[in-house]
Amino acid sequence: MDARPLLIVDAANVVGSVPDGWWRDRRGANERLRDSLVPLGDNGLPQIEGPLDVVLVVEGAARDVAGVEGVRVLSAPGSGDDAIVDLVRAAVPRRCVVVTADRGLRDRVTALGAETLGPRAVR
Repeated sequence: MDARPLLIVDAANVVGSVPDGWWRDRRGANERLRDSLVPLGDNGLPQIEGPLDVVLVVEGAARDVAGVEGVRVLSAPGSGDDAIVDLVRAAVPRRCVVVTADRGLRDRVTALGAETLGPRAVR
């Protein structure tokens, strides 16, 4: 088992949490979020000590966003929520933390043993 906690970021939910015009450039907004996550791999968050494995789950118009060193990008073939649940399910019993404000998704992943944080944790 990998000892690093897995940080899974719901890109659509986190990007959509700030009304900064993201809807005019969905891909660019997701790329900016991805780039802002890079330091978390080494440094962690106040709630989770690093190093972390960071996965950004993208969907829709952002599906072609590429990963970068320190942040793996998973392009959801369908629902981003379903892809996140699948990631958590595959990682058990590893510590997983999902960043989202989506209540339904929070319920689904906590039922599998994951923890959740709101978008502000990474913004």
